[in-house]
Amino acid sequence: MERTGGGDPARTVALLWRAEPEAKRGRKPKVTVDQIITAAVAAADADGLAAMSMARVAKELGLGTMSLYTHVPGKAELVDLMIDAVLLERDLPATGEPRPDGWRAQVELYAQRTRDAYQRHPWLRDVSMVRPPLGPGLMAGEEFLLAALSETALAPRQVTAAMGAIITFVDGAVAAVADTEQLERVTGQSNDAWWDARQVFWDEYFDVEKYPAMTRLWHQGAFNDSTADQSDTAFAFGLQRLLDGIEGSFR
Repeated sequence: MERTGGGDPARTVALLWRAEPEAKRGRKPKVTVDQIITAAVAAADADGLAAMSMARVAKELGLGTMSLYTHVPGKAELVDLMIDAVLLERDLPATGEPRPDGWRAQVELYAQRTRDAYQRHPWLRDVSMVRPPLGPGLMAGEEFLLAALSETALAPRQVTAAMGAIITFVDGAVAAVADTEQLERVTGQSNDAWWDARQVFWDEYFDVEKYPAMTRLWHQGAFNDSTADQSDTAFAFGLQRLLDGIEGSFR
């Protein structure tokens, strides 16, 4: 697993905010930082984050690997740039722009667009953002959530706690969905087909007396949906119950 926040702090932040010093007089650089990020994201989208390397990105751009290092110091900084770029794709309304009515609808928009980003870029599930890239993509998401939650009667510290709870739930849930979808693409086998191939477990090994709750719910149709539908239901149910809990704390 890759981890964000592992590169040189000053250089990484400068790159995230495109505040690198202007190039010296002479020939114009062959590529921009944005072009490097686009090529790196495309490589990760195609073959996974493990397949994305400085050498591969340089080759895609028609550069020597050492030339790439003059723009981005290393893979650690590049991963931060990639993460922030795809977070920025969520295109959440900025301050002063129209947004859905009500804080819950705004959180739901955040959740859905984050889920969309993970579906477009399933390699996101392979990155730990415990130490996040402090770029415009991350900051836009947190500002959007804080503004939404500030519409409630939560105390200031509760606002930040609620934001943390929402981010933790959404990131965990959408990463699991992305993992399932990526596995289906890689193996060519759907999740439902994988379960069907293991019917022998239910026929010969499952003990109905040892697992009475599971058996009862099975007969009541609780597991009739496809795994994809179950995932959608779990995501929606979990998000709504989390928002109910947040709302209950200031009623």
